[in-house]
Amino acid sequence: MHEIIEQLQELSETVPIPLELPTFEQIVVVEEEILMPLPPELKEYLLYASDVIYGSLEPVTASDPYSHTYLAEVTAYAWSIGMSREYVAICQQGNSFYCIDQEGQVMLWSEDELESETWESFWQWAEHVWLQS
Repeated sequence: MHEIIEQLQELSETVPIPLELPTFEQIVVVEEEILMPLPPELKEYLLYASDVIYGSLEPVTASDPYSHTYLAEVTAYAWSIGMSREYVAICQQGNSFYCIDQEGQVMLWSEDELESETWESFWQWAEHVWLQS
């Protein structure tokens, strides 16, 4: 995990208005908004690497409720178009969503179904999908 965070931070693009890392309290607010706890690895990502801008994917964030990547809004939208409420969205790609379950397994949901490819953890997904985008 630490190696992937370091790699993401090294590759992060410099932008005029950088993203901010959330506070623990902001993560609690997100959990209250979606009425469920976040898996531990997703919390780690939000606290330590959600300020990274890299590649073509934009994973969820938790520090700005007005951002198009705000976790509670992205997840609520995914739920509204049919994603099961047992999943939390971690990244939107059109009307497809990478999502995570409470055990930390990541999968791709699109058009009322889960795709067959899965990743055992958020960090495995970050390494094999996000870093390759």
